[in-house]
Amino acid sequence: MEVCILVFHLPKKMNNSDLGKFVKRFYGQETSTQKGKYRYRRKGLLDQIPHRKLLRGVIIIRKSDLETVMKLLIEWNAVVDQRIIEPTEEDLKMLREVEK
Repeated sequence: MEVCILVFHLPKKMNNSDLGKFVKRFYGQETSTQKGKYRYRRKGLLDQIPHRKLLRGVIIIRKSDLETVMKLLIEWNAVVDQRIIEPTEEDLKMLREVEK
């Protein structure tokens, strides 16, 4: 399996409201009602794609998912650096979890 690492950041002048919208679309968000009675997960792109998040703005994904992820990052004008890497056993385990 070919694996890529993506290191990205959004434009520095992005306001907090837009940053929050990006985070919801990309990572998803745990949400609850005001009194906490109902809890649910607002799904983001990475909920559908096996990945490993190393740090904020640093993820490992399968090369086959690269185009999908890049479309969203480009849409948000993210600065992205990508490389094909040699994954560790732990990386491979996490990237295979959704395949089962």
